[in-house]
Amino acid sequence: MRAVIVDCAIYRGGARLQGPADVAAALGEARDAVDAFVWIGLHEPTAEEFDRVSEEFGLHALAVEDALKAHQRPKLEVYDDSLFLVLKPVVYEPEGDTVTTGELMVFMGDSFVVTVRHGEGSPLTAVRRRLEAEPEVLRHGPTAVLYAVADAVVDRYLEVAGELHLDLEELEAEVFQPAGGDAKDTASRIYRFKRQVLEFRRATVPLVAPVERLTVAGVPYVDEGARPFFRDVGDHLTRAVEQVEGLDRLVTDILAAHLAQVGVRQNDDMRKISAWAAMAAVPTLVAGLYGMNFSHMPELGYAWGYPAVVLLMAAVVAGLYVLFKRRGWL
Repeated sequence: MRAVIVDCAIYRGGARLQGPADVAAALGEARDAVDAFVWIGLHEPTAEEFDRVSEEFGLHALAVEDALKAHQRPKLEVYDDSLFLVLKPVVYEPEGDTVTTGELMVFMGDSFVVTVRHGEGSPLTAVRRRLEAEPEVLRHGPTAVLYAVADAVVDRYLEVAGELHLDLEELEAEVFQPAGGDAKDTASRIYRFKRQVLEFRRATVPLVAPVERLTVAGVPYVDEGARPFFRDVGDHLTRAVEQVEGLDRLVTDILAAHLAQVGVRQNDDMRKISAWAAMAAVPTLVAGLYGMNFSHMPELGYAWGYPAVVLLMAAVVAGLYVLFKRRGWL
C-alpha cells in the first residue's frame, strides 16, 4: 500500500501536522479535530490497493470504478458523501513534438481529499509544496486543494498551447517556403499535428462545464468563499480553449493551403509536360509525313526540300517555345 501512497498528511489551520501514516488513523484524527482535513495522494492504485481507501472514506462505487479504469472525460459528480472531479493533465514532449494526456481524479469530502493520478504527467508534489507555503490559502480546507490542483492543470494547458503555437509557426513556414518541401512528408506532419490538437481538445473543452459549476453557489463541500478562485481558473481555461480552437482552425487552414499548393504545382507540371509534348509533336508530325515512303511525293524532287523542312520544324518549335515561355508554361 505504501508503494501507491505518494503522500499522506493532516492539515489544520493552514499548517501541516505530524500525524499517523495509516489511512484510517489519519482520517479519524482529522475528523476529531476542528477545521482539519487529511490529503492522501495515490499513484495508479490497483483495485485491491484502492479498496481500503474507498472503504475508509466512504467513496461511491461508481466514482471508484472511474478512478480505477481511468480514460474518463473531464467531469464533476456530486455524491452523498463526496465530490468527484476528473481532470486530464497534458504533457508536451518536445523531442517528438507530441502531446500526451494523463488522468487525475480528486475525491473531496467534509474532512478529506483523495487524489488519484494515472500516468507520469502532472505530479502533485509541487502543488502540495506550494499550498503548504501559502497557509492563508490552505486554511480554506479541502476546497483549497481542489482549487490548487485544478489551477495547476489549467495553467499547464496555457503553457502547452504556447509550445504548440511555436510548432505550428514552424510547420506554417515549411508549408509556405518557396521550395515547398516534400509534399508527402509535410502532409503527414500536418496530420500528426492535428491529432495532437485533437488530443488537447479532449482534455480542455469538456472541463469548461465542471469549472463553471464550481463557480456557482450550492455545490456541496465547496467553500462559498472559493468561488472567485474558481472563476479565475475558469478564465484561464477559457483562454486555453480559445487557443486550442485557434490552433485547430489554423492547422485546418494550413492543410487546405498545402493541398492547394500541391494542386498548383501539379498543374504547373502538367503545363510544362504539355508544352514540351506540343513542341515534340511538330517535328514528329512532319517527319512522319515524309517518312511514308511513297514514290510520288512532289517535295522529294526538290534539292532544297530537306533543309527547308528542317528549318520549318525548327522555326515552329522555336515559336511554340517563345509562346509557352511568355504564358508561363515553361
